[in-house]
Amino acid sequence: MQNKTRRGISKGEWLEAAMQALARGSIAEITVEGLARSLGIAKAGFYWHFKNRQDILDQLLEHWAHEFTGVAANNPQLLALEPKKRLKVLAEMILEYDLTRYELAIRQWALQNANAARVVRKVNRMRLDFVRQALSELGFKGDNLEMRTMLFVCYYSWETPMFREVSRKRRLALITKQIELLTSK
Repeated sequence: MQNKTRRGISKGEWLEAAMQALARGSIAEITVEGLARSLGIAKAGFYWHFKNRQDILDQLLEHWAHEFTGVAANNPQLLALEPKKRLKVLAEMILEYDLTRYELAIRQWALQNANAARVVRKVNRMRLDFVRQALSELGFKGDNLEMRTMLFVCYYSWETPMFREVSRKRRLALITKQIELLTSK
């Protein structure tokens, strides 16, 4: 059997392979050779997109921040919805696109790396600001606003990683009740 090498791997594919490697183990799992092997391409292809290993690590953090938070937090269609609906649609998006699949790996990395910790803090702020805005529009203020904001962000950041055994169907069924609970006065 002949081993065929793929050509034309996009930057996004390299970053996704790096995210998967991180999730399988640790930051040490992300090597140029290992990523190339997992993508079925010569490692020379890596250098079309990245200067070196540190470059992909830096870009990986920004990719995670953008793809797993920024895309939703800056979505004009989502922002145009009334606040309660906005929160419900966000919760559904988190589930639908499995936006927490790398949460544990990234946060573990952040415990050991100052740059990763900086990006995690940035993502936390983005998430909190988005949810705080919606809840503020619903009339919540002060500690009540902050408590509900943190509950939403914590819950939807950790629900799937914590409760893997709960089916997707069941999670979807509970979203409306969860949003109602968090937004009722």
